[in-house]
Amino acid sequence: MNIDSLLQPFQRFGVNLGLERIRQLLANLGNPQERVPVIHVAGSNGKGSVCAYLSAVFTEAGYRTGRYTSPHLVDWTERICINQQPVSYDALCQLIQEVQTAVNPETESPTQFEVITAAAWLYFAQQQVDIAVVEVGLGGRLDATNVCDNPLVSVITSISREHWQQLGDTLGEIAGEKAGIIKAGCPVVMGILPEEAETVVRSRCINLASSLIQPQPAQEISPGIAKYKSITYPLPLPGQIQLCNSALALATIEIIQEKGWQISTDAIINGMGKTQWLGRMQWTTWQNHQLLIDGAHNPAAAKVLRNYIDSLELEKKQSSVDIYSYPSITWVMGILSTKDHSKIFQELLKPGDRLYLTAVPDHSSAKPEDLANLALNICPELAECQIYSDVFTALEAAFAAPHNLVCLCGSLYLIGKFLGNANSV
Repeated sequence: MNIDSLLQPFQRFGVNLGLERIRQLLANLGNPQERVPVIHVAGSNGKGSVCAYLSAVFTEAGYRTGRYTSPHLVDWTERICINQQPVSYDALCQLIQEVQTAVNPETESPTQFEVITAAAWLYFAQQQVDIAVVEVGLGGRLDATNVCDNPLVSVITSISREHWQQLGDTLGEIAGEKAGIIKAGCPVVMGILPEEAETVVRSRCINLASSLIQPQPAQEISPGIAKYKSITYPLPLPGQIQLCNSALALATIEIIQEKGWQISTDAIINGMGKTQWLGRMQWTTWQNHQLLIDGAHNPAAAKVLRNYIDSLELEKKQSSVDIYSYPSITWVMGILSTKDHSKIFQELLKPGDRLYLTAVPDHSSAKPEDLANLALNICPELAECQIYSDVFTALEAAFAAPHNLVCLCGSLYLIGKFLGNANSV
């Protein structure tokens, strides 16, 4: 039995936002989502990290904790976890088959994302989780995850110009879609947003009588250690942005504590310290070389990544540690055709950088030739700009120059391709 073959009949329906199909499908399954207390997390960037923090802390506190995220990097099972452990392959096949039998052939077929989302709700209900942390797939208002009328907390991490083809061209329109997860009388935690977006979210909270908390970023006490209010905790995920993301998670936990959930300070500290979120500003080793990998698939994420690397450059000047001895940066990149290529390059590239481009396999990839022309127009002072047939050929070339910092980025699907095949190359 193969998950891809089970899901393949629904793939042709692509992105087709709307709640009618998922609601009907879930009704046919007995509305499992109504039996699962949920924290719903939306945002352009940071939502995966916030979900990872929350699920780690709830697990540490002794709660049976579901987590649903997307996309996966290597395997479909990554999307659906209980207590940090992915659903087994056989169990997911069985769940998808159960969902398939609930599809009414007389009605419009659900999309692939709707099928896997229904499988997640079904699994969490069957396994009787105490709480589920659910990440929005796309937008919020019409996303297949937006089927809970009474979430414990709705979280909006950030808003930038992403998926404008479906969500709207302005930050206000995009904010309106993401704010669609806010429900009447249910508390909201909001990150630091552009003014236009924040106005939209605040207005919806007022209209729905939903309390709103906007926590200040945590303080960095020392590398890998942060403080939010009175709690000092480990911060294993790198980058300054995690001061914001971890604060959003802790503000959410405060609300849950106020509702009577038992989450000790020790559980918070230990859970935060155990948090993992693969493929996002992650240091790994490939063929005995140190490699930084990160999705960085939109301009805001690219800016965060560049700031992180620039902070390493700053530390390099103050430290003799080998990790900071790189004289220049080599970007190995593939980007989907739907992304804002120009602004991504504007955020990432600086004179003297090297850019090695490849296609994102098995997806709608931007042509590396077009990206190369664009990059050279944006940053003509690149030391090098080359095209390679695949990600591993590009990495081999990137590491041929000694002491370069090599960063693989531009698409989570490309990161997934790397992680799924790195050990066999």
